[in-house]
Amino acid sequence: MDLKTTGIIGQSTSLLEVFKVLAKVAPTDSTVLVTGESGTGKELLVRALHSNSLRHQAPFVPINCGAIPKELLESELFGHEKGAFTHAIRSRPGRFEMADGGTIFLDEIGEMDLPLQVKILRVLQEKEIERVGGTCTKKVDVRIVAATNRDLEEEVRAGRFREDLFYRLNVIPMHLPSLRDRGGDILVLAEYFLEKFCERKGRVKLCLAEDTRKVLAAYRWPGNVRELENFMERLSILCDEDLVQPSDLPAKILDDVGDIVTLPEPPEPAQAAAAVQQGFVWPRIEHLREHGLGLKEFLDLAEEKLLLEALDMADGVKNQAAEILGVKRTTLIEKLKKKKLD
Repeated sequence: MDLKTTGIIGQSTSLLEVFKVLAKVAPTDSTVLVTGESGTGKELLVRALHSNSLRHQAPFVPINCGAIPKELLESELFGHEKGAFTHAIRSRPGRFEMADGGTIFLDEIGEMDLPLQVKILRVLQEKEIERVGGTCTKKVDVRIVAATNRDLEEEVRAGRFREDLFYRLNVIPMHLPSLRDRGGDILVLAEYFLEKFCERKGRVKLCLAEDTRKVLAAYRWPGNVRELENFMERLSILCDEDLVQPSDLPAKILDDVGDIVTLPEPPEPAQAAAAVQQGFVWPRIEHLREHGLGLKEFLDLAEEKLLLEALDMADGVKNQAAEILGVKRTTLIEKLKKKKLD
């Protein structure tokens, strides 16, 4: 089968393993439970399941169980009859009826209340639903795929999720790895999103400097693919030059990554001394005495003023301030903490 993975970008080993399972599972009608952190692209994977299934010409109906008020979720899922509640002025089919013959995607199923979990279990077992306020059941032919960023086994132990429903959903478990576990996919996705947004905004394609690539590859990306996509869109708007430098990255990313960018080597002491001599007036003992300063106090004061000036020149970006001063970023941070300037 020619596997359709439209929208899922990457070539890491961990993602290729997901594709292998996808190819085996998609043609079946087995229930699938997709797990993974928020922002990893679980809905894209579920859509790929549907696109590669025998139901691909039938409806694909998603519903976010965590985004709909709990008191309305049952009606959204199963529909309601006229007069079932105050504002039910007409009968209305639910998502399960809309998905008849196709696939229903229950996103964030871990947010669902226990009483409603019982009714989902009934659909899985009996393949039938009952509208809110209805008196008869209706058969539905749907493939159920669920997703969550919660640990459902822990939710079961805590009594917040039904054990029988968990095992009914977890027939085929599929785990989508976090972006930080996908290696080179970070840069593949970064360039893909950057090109997409630059084209959309009608500007010349931005390129990532080598040091910028190192920083992006080392960042943890807690928001996963969604965070990376949003950040690339921001760069496509705010970056002035066509080459993205580390200085264009926010302090949040630089601080998280730490000192991984290769900075220019500081000059040799003899070179530095020669450069300083030109037009520079060395302080003398008489200057210290005039201000009542000892050597330590004078050096501390000079260092503090230079640190603050570098931070001001770098708009608070520590990586850039360290480069201005010719020191390692970790050294700068230690000095700032020692002087309580961080």
